[in-house]
Amino acid sequence: MSLEQELFQRSDSKCELCGSGEDLNVFAIPDSPANVENHILICATCREQIEDPEKTDANHWRCLNDSMWSSVPAVQVMAWRMLNRLKAEGWPQDLLDMMYVDDELKAWATAGQGTSESSAGIIHKDSNGVTIEAGDTVVLIKDLNVKGSSMVAKRGTAVRRVSLVHDNPEHIEGKVEGQQIVILTKFVKKV
Repeated sequence: MSLEQELFQRSDSKCELCGSGEDLNVFAIPDSPANVENHILICATCREQIEDPEKTDANHWRCLNDSMWSSVPAVQVMAWRMLNRLKAEGWPQDLLDMMYVDDELKAWATAGQGTSESSAGIIHKDSNGVTIEAGDTVVLIKDLNVKGSSMVAKRGTAVRRVSLVHDNPEHIEGKVEGQQIVILTKFVKKV
């Protein structure tokens, strides 16, 4: 049985990431030894977005909510890599927090992968120079007037599960008193 036939049988003729049944191709997981366990069957849409980060549509990858639970290690590795690429969106960080990846699988998943900050070239730092990651908790170090509102975000308020603003290293987003706001990184301290 050929590699392609094995993958079609294993995947029930569906993309192992998004479940599509159209335009399927064998995909070798980058930075992996060459054998059948390191290949997955994916659709053209998934392949294009994996190979060209500029074309990534975050909403397409909500399918990872299901595929991250696959029993196939190669599918878990690809799901982990895509969730890490997208973790600044907020929801992928929640999935990463739920996903169990043993040490061996995590070593494979991180092989050849740079950190999201270095690939984007933008690093978010708090008032003390500590790097802020998506999903971190920060504390306000100053009372902040929220523009467009009469609300004042009080000093000492914890902002949980912040998300990063992709194109500005001085801005993060988070909820304060149920309202999503943009916060300057120089007014927060990472917990």
